Amino acid sequence: MATILAQALRSTLPAWLQTKQVKQMETRIINPWQWQDQLSYVQAVEVIQPVGTLYVSGQAAVHADGHSSTDDMQTQLLLAIQNLEQVISEAGYECKNIVRLTIYTTSHEEFWPNFPIFQNWIAKHEIKQATTLLEVKSLNETLKVELEATVVK
Repeated sequence: MATILAQALRSTLPAWLQTKQVKQMETRIINPWQWQDQLSYVQAVEVIQPVGTLYVSGQAAVHADGHSSTDDMQTQLLLAIQNLEQVISEAGYECKNIVRLTIYTTSHEEFWPNFPIFQNWIAKHEIKQATTLLEVKSLNETLKVELEATVVK
């Protein structure tokens, strides 16, 4: 029955729609300099022919039960990364396609010693993203770091 229904649907679609192929998203990296490579980001990313765009709210060290972490920066950064990965994955996207990442921290002094954690995560997923790091006066409750992303496919 399903086969008959599928054939009937195909026969009612215009020919151009039946043969239309979805183009794969492409990106072009713009780096007039090389110094940003040491900091694991790029100056700009052009997205050509995206199939979809995912705008991810800031992900922080909030546990599945909704409680904010009171742990140190390293622990909070790891949980924020884990939460970001989960949202991206559940939306059907991949971390490697992050094109924009904003990092909010309440203390750059606490964040910088943990920057290698962030860099290793970027390298693991081969992410080439435009990034902005901002120190803010406060985040929700006891949070120290928050990651906001734009992902394409």
